[in-house]
Amino acid sequence: MRIEYSNKVIKTLRIKIIDKPGYLGNITSIIGANSTMIGDIKTVHLGKGYKIRDIDIYADENNVLDNILSSIKDFEGADVIEVVDVVEKMHVNGKIAVKPTVDINSIDDLKIIYTPGVASICKKIHDNKALADKYTSIRNNVAIVTNGTAILGLGDIGAVAGMPVMEGKALLFSLLAGINGFPILLETHKPEEIIETVKHIAPTFGAIKLEDIKAPECFEIEDKLDAMLDIPVLHDDQHGTAVVVLAALLNIAKYTFVNLKESSVGIIGLGAAGTGIMKLLKSYGIKEFNGVDLDKSALERFESLGGSPKDLRGVVEQSKIVIATTGCPDLITPDMIQPGHVILALSNPNPEIDPDLAMKHGAIFAADGKSVNNALAFPGLFKGALQAHAFTINNQMKIAAAKTIASFALEGDLVPNILDKKVHEAVAKDVEAAAYRTGVAKIYED
Repeated sequence: MRIEYSNKVIKTLRIKIIDKPGYLGNITSIIGANSTMIGDIKTVHLGKGYKIRDIDIYADENNVLDNILSSIKDFEGADVIEVVDVVEKMHVNGKIAVKPTVDINSIDDLKIIYTPGVASICKKIHDNKALADKYTSIRNNVAIVTNGTAILGLGDIGAVAGMPVMEGKALLFSLLAGINGFPILLETHKPEEIIETVKHIAPTFGAIKLEDIKAPECFEIEDKLDAMLDIPVLHDDQHGTAVVVLAALLNIAKYTFVNLKESSVGIIGLGAAGTGIMKLLKSYGIKEFNGVDLDKSALERFESLGGSPKDLRGVVEQSKIVIATTGCPDLITPDMIQPGHVILALSNPNPEIDPDLAMKHGAIFAADGKSVNNALAFPGLFKGALQAHAFTINNQMKIAAAKTIASFALEGDLVPNILDKKVHEAVAKDVEAAAYRTGVAKIYED
């Protein structure tokens, strides 16, 4: 099962509009009448009797954009000057770059940071390998490894086509946690080749982040690399998602007085995300799990972890909390919903059931995947692990991250603002403490 992405259109319309009352309102009404969201509206030029404005719009399909442009063309008093694809514009030449942390202003500076000065640092590290953490960037480097087999909901589109996603992850690492994220693209479907490659490049990094590698191969790759390397290895599709789901559930339990640990949890879709969620919720203390998936091997894996396989209706009707990660819109029908249900229909852009519809049919709480973004978890989770020199990221560290994320949510919200750096700093601090508390941190002496 995978998400079928609609042709989402994000554009900026540059429009010349007569500067009189009602004209801008008519343009926004045309856009709204086409079921299209409006973002920022900026005045970019003030002329005699007119203004040129940039209007950001978010439409579902290209034909909707065509309808909007046609309607504006027929409206007297406004002309579309330009249509800008803001997504393409933002991605020109990529989103990341490697930049120095020191300046070179003279030949003497060059001698210090390169030859001959650098030789003394090389000798120190040769004598004591642990000093690489002090004198190089290794401790703050994270490899973002993908083979492109599960990119977003687009499926197996290859590693190179997945590079914009990896760059996005690297950008978030840098902005939210001050970590150097390096995309590593591997054009192979063979787990053993990925494992061997990562094993040999691992000395460059303080941690390995596996990204958008499909199930079931992702489980073997993560398990083997985590066992063989002395640095953290984490598959974000599983564990980053699971951390944010747990954070959301902690707040739902607070708002609804649901006893989380005593609740039955149904998981619809037992791929990487569904399996990761089940593992973390089980570690947190939830005991009863029902699950369904079209893949027989996924059901067998779920059962081996302590879950009870059922059909779709059975999962929904026999679970207090239902979490869906299938990519199948409208999979959960209203007649399945029972009074008191908690529904997290996490597939984007179209959930398994509309939250409002679920609430209308008796759910005490329902949400979709718009707020459950693993970018709330991975920057702080990795930073905390790196600060602790941890050799793994265990469930206690993930639970600490989830509790911290939950604590920053405003009253009534499931999770906090993803761009709030204080959240990621706090997550890192608490994850680091959990690493020391559980004995997975390494302590070095200079």
